[in-house]
Amino acid sequence: MLNEAYDLNDIVEMKKEHPCRKSKYWQITRMGADIKIKCQGCGAVIMFPRHEFERKMKRVIQKASSEE
Repeated sequence: MLNEAYDLNDIVEMKKEHPCRKSKYWQITRMGADIKIKCQGCGAVIMFPRHEFERKMKRVIQKASSEE
């Protein structure tokens, strides 16, 4: 389990690169029992159960600004 906290609109790096090969970074767009992420390269959207997302996430790249 990851010790690193993630939140809505954070940019994360996944263990595997997206097949579009434009980016390995994803933005978290929905959080709940499932987590929805959007590829920063091609805009593809994928939804994972939380436990699977935590297993596949490598690290948080950029925290969302709290001024929104």
